Amino acid sequence: MSNQTVSRRDFIKLAAVGAAVAAGTRAITKVDASEGAKGEHQWAMVIDQSNCIGCGYCTLACQARNDVDPKNEWNKVLDAGKVDGKMTYLPRPCMHCERAPCVEVCPVGASYYRDDGIVMMDYDKCIGCRYCQIACPYEARTFNWETFDGENPAVPEWGSPEVERRPRGVPEKCSFCYQRIDRGLALGLTPGLDNDATPSCCVICPTGARVFGDLNDPNSQVSQLLKKYPSYRLRENLGTGCRVYYLPVGVVPVRDVTLES
Repeated sequence: MSNQTVSRRDFIKLAAVGAAVAAGTRAITKVDASEGAKGEHQWAMVIDQSNCIGCGYCTLACQARNDVDPKNEWNKVLDAGKVDGKMTYLPRPCMHCERAPCVEVCPVGASYYRDDGIVMMDYDKCIGCRYCQIACPYEARTFNWETFDGENPAVPEWGSPEVERRPRGVPEKCSFCYQRIDRGLALGLTPGLDNDATPSCCVICPTGARVFGDLNDPNSQVSQLLKKYPSYRLRENLGTGCRVYYLPVGVVPVRDVTLES
């Protein structure tokens, strides 16, 4: 036994972290059925690593449209090493899991599923416990330690804000640009086909490396890509059921993600 003493505050912190991790493990190992609701649409993203050049345009467009603090990134682009001497990249938004650990651990229901599979945050309900951030195996959430009240350097070059800024003391994450999807559907547009109804990261990509669409539509480009080419999902052994799929380098011809209908 150590002679070190643990303060009451430190004990409470350690207990909270332990509870969150334990709950997250339960969520991750629950692979029998999806916890997410099944609506008319089931949105997903396919990222073709052959076409991603690591330009970071997706990160900047996301920060502009969602008015994200420049110290935070909802849409990271990570170096993934070299394949056949060429640098490859791993873009990483929120995975929008079917069995999301962040939803499982939230004690107040601030993290929740939409019927279309998008994992959302209710910032008014959030109490800032950060259980969701600890439980996420993809490190997809960032925490607002301070109020973001300055200028957004990504605006207006990379777009104009479409949602309100989040308050201090809450975690944030990618929302698949739900505001664009909902507005587009109300106008009769098709997410994944019409730019005004499609997540900003997909619209801005100069090489077509990101494709968005409805898994419930067999003719959507995401459905066609996943049918035609082998794909993988991050940490698939955890059983989270990610809605972001990756096409490995060399699977799709570079700069050619157009499929015949």
